[in-house]
Amino acid sequence: MNNEQHVIEFYVICNKLKDVIRSGWRNWNVRRERLESVAEHVYGVQMLAIAMCAEFGYDIDLKKVILMLAIHELEETVIGDLNTWEITPENKKEKGHLAVAKILDKLANAETIKEIIFEFDENKTPEAKFANQCDKLECDIQCKLYDEQNCVDLTQQQNNKFLQIPEIKNALETNKSWSAAWLKLDQQKYNFDENFLKISNYILKNKIS
Repeated sequence: MNNEQHVIEFYVICNKLKDVIRSGWRNWNVRRERLESVAEHVYGVQMLAIAMCAEFGYDIDLKKVILMLAIHELEETVIGDLNTWEITPENKKEKGHLAVAKILDKLANAETIKEIIFEFDENKTPEAKFANQCDKLECDIQCKLYDEQNCVDLTQQQNNKFLQIPEIKNALETNKSWSAAWLKLDQQKYNFDENFLKISNYILKNKIS
């Protein structure tokens, strides 16, 4: 197999992410003609990273972060978009790494890409921590946008299994809206630094669309 084939095979695999709809929006019966795909999430989180780095002056390798965010969802071309409430982080990481190895099998710089994905998953370096915060906050921003567009009706969630999770049920009961519940949950669940927390709180208090 030649270089041309390797390039096209890799591209075609990645292209599948354009058709993988983010599972969270389906779980919550978001009513919209077109829902966000994983590929669109990848774009959004990269743009958020560029803006956060520009505005708050993070001392990180932004090029590495952008590459990290470009490839961090590769596993989902094989295993799909698994929700964090449906699988343990350990199982998701194991499944994801097996999928990534399969996807990158014939690419010349496979080891380099795998190392960057593993770095993102370990969430220990400054670049990985920054990228992970962008990944989580971007989802919250999209959640708020859908909420402002009145895409979610909490009275029409009869088959939503996530409403049985006490943590989620309590968040919905104690916050004014669906997006506010998720923003508050993520502030507790993820170790946002001061700047990301500022953005999260801004989203909570303001209309952003």
